[in-house]
Amino acid sequence: MTKRPSPISATVDFDADGVQHGFLKLPISNDESAWGAVMIPITVVKNGEGPTALLTGGNHGDEYEGITALMKLSSSLEAADVSGRVIIVPMMNTPAVTAGKRTSGLDGGNLNRSFPGDPDGSVTEKIADYFTRVMVPMSDVVLDLHSGGRTLDIIPFGASHVLENADQQRRALEGAKAFGAPYAMMMFELDAEALFDTAVERQGKIFVATELGGGGTSTPESLAITERGVRNVLIHYGLIEGRVEMPAEPQVYLDMPDASCYVQSEHSGLLELTLALGEPVEKGQVIARVYDMTRSGTPPVEYRAERDGLLMARRFPAQVNMGDTIAVIAEVVESLA
Repeated sequence: MTKRPSPISATVDFDADGVQHGFLKLPISNDESAWGAVMIPITVVKNGEGPTALLTGGNHGDEYEGITALMKLSSSLEAADVSGRVIIVPMMNTPAVTAGKRTSGLDGGNLNRSFPGDPDGSVTEKIADYFTRVMVPMSDVVLDLHSGGRTLDIIPFGASHVLENADQQRRALEGAKAFGAPYAMMMFELDAEALFDTAVERQGKIFVATELGGGGTSTPESLAITERGVRNVLIHYGLIEGRVEMPAEPQVYLDMPDASCYVQSEHSGLLELTLALGEPVEKGQVIARVYDMTRSGTPPVEYRAERDGLLMARRFPAQVNMGDTIAVIAEVVESLA
């Protein structure tokens, strides 16, 4: 069944040289605005022929490192600096960013679980559909900037995935390394079917993902890593001139081979983590305890690591519910292939 054209329209001309600031406009009708629109800010910087890079932040609305870095870039990147085209969307899921939540304030939709989307679906599904059918096809490389949001804290890394196309996988992995975060990772997703990542990769495009901190905030350190990384990716793929700047310490390579990397709580209560982010983990080591909050004098439930590795992510709030991911352990490897 052929889908109708997207109801979203752009106020920018993607083919015009120069710097343009505008919006992706999605008509909506609700109690606050009968004939309204979701206004997603977009900047296009184009200079002649060359590759196209699509830079996205705010896929989740409480992940501020990417949003802030791309807002700053949108006001500083000049056409003369670019060979080709750079498309900047700092707040991909604008309704979620406005609400300060992971999910949309209009329909509760999780954009990064809504791809490939639907032009006749919810607001979130319509946004996903526009990126799948309009934005990704015009792009050569996509950099999607994530962090842990309010519920997770994550070491800073660039990531790619195992792909059927070996050359596509190689080029994406090179970009993940060139992002220049302290860590680079081959990432395993628990359920990748409805991710933006998958929608991009299935079109044969280069996709580089990141995780860059969390806790529903940003820090000078996390922003510096993010801004440097965005510039590095543009340099690496030939959009701007310069030299890729790597971290002072040698980059650490991590691998997530399967779902056992994720430690999920089978209890609700008060969470105590015994390790800090980036610390080494040994198989069988106690990494977390969950205390029953309904009574005192009850010993906690202990959670032990199922593998050796490094603590790459942790739950940020101390209160935990059944099913919450409380820790993620990745293997330290000598190389990524």
